[in-house]
Amino acid sequence: RRLFVLSSPVSYSTWPFFSFNFPLGQMTDLIYTEKELVQSLKEYIQAEESKLAAVKSWANKLDVLTRASTSDPEVYLAHPVNAYKLMKRLNTEWSELESLVLQDPSDGFISNMTVHRQYFPDEEDEKGAAKALMRLQDTYKLDSESFSKGKLPGMHHNAVLTVDDCYDMGKTAYNEADYYHAVLWMQQALRQMDAGEEHVVSKADVLDYLSYSVYQMGDLPRAIELTRRLVAIDSSHQRAGGNLRYFENLLSKQLKELNQEVQEPATEEPIQLGTYKRPKDYLPEREIYEGLCRGEGVKMTSERRSRLYCRYHDGNRNPRLLLQPMKEEDEWDSPHIVRYLNALSDSEIEKIKELAKPRLARATVRDPKTGVLTTANYRVSKSAWLEGEEDPVIERVNQRIEDITGLTTQTAELLQIANYGVGGQYEPHFDFSRMSDVEAGGATVFPDFGAAIYPKKGTAVFWYNLFRSGEGDYRTRHAACPVLVGCKWVSNKWIHERGQEFRRPCGLTEVD
Repeated sequence: RRLFVLSSPVSYSTWPFFSFNFPLGQMTDLIYTEKELVQSLKEYIQAEESKLAAVKSWANKLDVLTRASTSDPEVYLAHPVNAYKLMKRLNTEWSELESLVLQDPSDGFISNMTVHRQYFPDEEDEKGAAKALMRLQDTYKLDSESFSKGKLPGMHHNAVLTVDDCYDMGKTAYNEADYYHAVLWMQQALRQMDAGEEHVVSKADVLDYLSYSVYQMGDLPRAIELTRRLVAIDSSHQRAGGNLRYFENLLSKQLKELNQEVQEPATEEPIQLGTYKRPKDYLPEREIYEGLCRGEGVKMTSERRSRLYCRYHDGNRNPRLLLQPMKEEDEWDSPHIVRYLNALSDSEIEKIKELAKPRLARATVRDPKTGVLTTANYRVSKSAWLEGEEDPVIERVNQRIEDITGLTTQTAELLQIANYGVGGQYEPHFDFSRMSDVEAGGATVFPDFGAAIYPKKGTAVFWYNLFRSGEGDYRTRHAACPVLVGCKWVSNKWIHERGQEFRRPCGLTEVD
């Protein structure tokens, strides 16, 4: 039972001192040595000026970025591309800036970097953010080009991905042996590169990754075409020539076995979304779950809708609800799911977030084999647990839960606060609410009976996951869709059956 409330430093060579008893010939050598030193000095000055110009450029770019991001951090981070690029900047680009500044003693900057580095995202965080974008891409059927241009549902401003961003995305997928997404993002990097966009990564590198990924997807003609383009750009490439011969021989062998003639390789047309099928994974109801997240397959018929009502709920004449009853709305008929409006005020929400933020840690699940709590790819969020004694607000929320449900919270779990950032999700499971609105995505869906419950700030959603007989209601297997745009805060309260004997008496049959 539960309630949802919701480059190296410049080195200086040490030169020997000479006495004036050197022959003139050796002295002339010193002239040339001095000339070399002057040239070296000029190069050092030029390098310093270039470094300063580069640092100024960094400062100007980051000044614009931070002004935009700090004006409203939550709105800025609500766009998943901004969240990914923040991870990428702090993990990769700020390290590049550090190396640049280290070319000259800069104690103030370095000490500052040392203090703050402990809080920076690491490589795993950057990889996680990239994988989150791919998760959103899959769930909401977004092509890489739209994603790269920042064109997402519910967004009124764009955040773009550069050629190098797309390349890094593709490389992240490639390193995970996820050739499906490697193809999509390396292809997008190539598309933007061919359109004339500035870039650091070489075209040969993109074609190298792309051709092999396409081969892994089983498309030999396209792999041959891409590898030929790579050989044309870099005939001395260490792998390209060998790969090309291998691909051509393999294709020839396959066609011979099928009694078909050798075909010309595919054209240079870009690989479109849908060219290759995403490989199946461990989740049997993946397609149903993702479809519901997109708003497809929701089984809310007109007949079923006619059985849903709204009403004022006074908790069976509870004194605390008599003068201000709760607004209760039916969300689903069977199993019965209800929503309570204005369950939390804005001030209560902000206080709960304030209490939870310092404690947020990656949410865990219990390993079914070992019983040990561990992180899992299917649950991507951060959470914290709050006790009623910590603040009057928590005590007040617990009391409100009792008043609304008529159940005791004495045996309930602590109030859990969960925060779902970029691509945050919880795949289908038997356990899960909301405190904030999101612009797109983030619904709680029930694959078994085709329901989608969308987040609304300050509301509480409630259902029983046990029948009165004590048997589990397997229809309540549900999932939290990945947040596409926005930031979702959720507070959960699991109310156990123990202690409810006289509040919700047990029955012998499986009835709601």
